Parts: sequence; C-alpha cells; structure tokens
Amino acid sequence: MLDLIIVGSSAAGAAAGIWAARRNLKFKIITIDTGGEVALSGEVSNYPGVIETNGFDLAKKFKEHLDYYKVDIQTDSDVKEIKKEGNVFIISGTQLGKNFEERSKVIVLATGSKSKHLNVPNEKEFYHKGVSYCTVCDGPLFKDKVVATIGGGNSALESAIMLSSIAKKVYLINKNPEFKGEKILIEKIKNLPNIEIINGALTQEIKGGNFVEKLVYEKEGRLNELNVEGVFIHIGMVPNSQMVPQDVRKNDLGEVEINTKCETSLLGFFAAGDVTNVPYKQIAIATGQGACAALSAISYLNSH
Repeated sequence: MLDLIIVGSSAAGAAAGIWAARRNLKFKIITIDTGGEVALSGEVSNYPGVIETNGFDLAKKFKEHLDYYKVDIQTDSDVKEIKKEGNVFIISGTQLGKNFEERSKVIVLATGSKSKHLNVPNEKEFYHKGVSYCTVCDGPLFKDKVVATIGGGNSALESAIMLSSIAKKVYLINKNPEFKGEKILIEKIKNLPNIEIINGALTQEIKGGNFVEKLVYEKEGRLNELNVEGVFIHIGMVPNSQMVPQDVRKNDLGEVEINTKCETSLLGFFAAGDVTNVPYKQIAIATGQGACAALSAISYLNSH
C-alpha cells in the first residue's frame, strides 16, 4: 500500500509531487494527462521568476521537475471514485478502457477544474465543429476566419488576443457592461484593430449546418446575429470534484472546502488548487497550495 496518492498533475499536483518526492514518500500521481489546465493556458507573465512564458512550456517544466525526482506518474487514468474504508483510501477508475484500483494512507486531490458551458441551443452539437473551450488547442485551425470569443475574464481576454493574430476578425462577446479581467489585457485588446468588443450581450444560440455559421445574441432587448465560423467559450470553470467521498464537504459551487493547511472535512484527505474553495484561481496560488497539501499530508503520516 502507498503512503500517498496525488490525484491530478497540474500546478497543485506537480508541486505536491515534488515535495513528496523530496521527503522520500512511497507515492504516485494518478492523472488523465500531465499539465492539466496549465498546459492549455496562453501567455503566462505573472509566475514568479518567469518573466514571460506560455502554459504549455510551464507545464513542460513541471513535468521535467517531476521526472528529475523519478516520480511515478500513472497517466491516461480517469478516477471515478475515492472512498475510505477504515484508515485506507481506495481509488478506482479506468486507464485506457481498463479498470484499476489503488490504495493509500492519505490522498491529495489536485484535479483542478473544467470549462463551464453556456448551455445554449446547438452548443453541444457543434462541439469540435466550430465550438471550442480551448483557444490554445484549436485557435490555429481558424486562420483568416471570423470567430467569436465569449466571456469577460482573463481567459476570454487572452483568447481574443491570441485569436487576433490568427483570425481575420474576432468578436469579443461579454454579457456584462465591463470586463472583469486585468487592465493590462483590456488595454491590449483595445489597441488590436481586428477585435470588436460587444459588451452587455447575452449569447442565445449557435447556428449552422455541418459547422458553425452564426452566433445569436441579445442586447438591450433585441436579437442580433453574427456570421462566424468559430465560437470560443471562456466563461469560467467547474471543479472536478465529482469523485470525492461523501464525507468531504463541498460548497454550493462543488468546490472542496479546505482550511489553511489544505485539510478537508475527512481525516487524511487533503486538497489543493482550483478544485478547492480558494478564492483566486491562479497558477502561483495552486503551486503554493500543492506544497502545503503535501506538507500537511506528511505531518499526518508522521502522527498516525
């Protein structure tokens, strides 16, 4: 049986893995992929010690750091359930279509979050047919085309900036009267000639044939249509917390509630990063929490 299992390998999971390795714990990381949401981020200019990079390269550095310590990383693994029997945690899921089960004394949950959906007509039907939740992944497919980015936070702003260098025209659709993102990004967007900002616009429907052709939005009580070939949705995230034991307390958003030591309501179960109720979802904060969760897990193991 393992001392520790870390579920997830983005910023929080990678940091937890590094700290666990340095303390010679018997542990492994179980994850769908390496890098998680970090790898899908665009420009990263606010991570201490790294003036400018991108999410993919930063995630690559995290992986190199884990490899340096020879951390056991089980990839392509979708964790379906975590339960506690006595003092043992049992993790079950699937890896490339085959079932797996692992046991450990403690858990660090670092599963991050996934993109929130608009839930408008035809959004699901046009997924991968013009609708995308990842500009880094799919943006290059829309060279010289007309696209729309939906959202008002940093992710949407970064998406529009990235697309402005690829697409012919970018509509930035924001349901609020003002953006919620960083001022430096807002100012950058205002100086890009092929981005058109539409504030106070609520997306109603996505239309098309085999692929996306139109986006319908409502503004000031009137319906409007835009001719677009791509729709990039960046309206927030939903925590990946569906697999946690029932005894782990979550808030109304589904975020795992933790204290300052990254402890949850279940003894021996720790959590870190965007899956938790931490108020600011940032890479730097997630890495700090990952270190905290690992140290708390080590302290727990030493006292039990």
